[in-house]
Amino acid sequence: MSMLMTLRVKGDPKKLEAMVAADAKRFANVSDKGKTMGATFHRFYASDDEILVVDEWPDEGSFHAFFDATPEIPQIMADAGVTEPPTITFYRKLELGDDIG
Repeated sequence: MSMLMTLRVKGDPKKLEAMVAADAKRFANVSDKGKTMGATFHRFYASDDEILVVDEWPDEGSFHAFFDATPEIPQIMADAGVTEPPTITFYRKLELGDDIG
């Protein structure tokens, strides 16, 4: 069964959006690598000063292998003003019969 992964950091979402606008290929390369390493879902969300990444992976190990093998990620985080390590949490899906979508 797949796992939902959340990655939260304090950072500047506007800087992140500007980086994507300036160099979309940089982000596409990271996304493509994630797909080849097992990611089946990926989204960025933000508040005024926090960035949240939501991914779905086959298991925790697949995410860690991707994260450890992708040096672009720490550079992207630094460029977005992130100065502290991310908080990474994994969740398993509960089958309660009330899914929407």
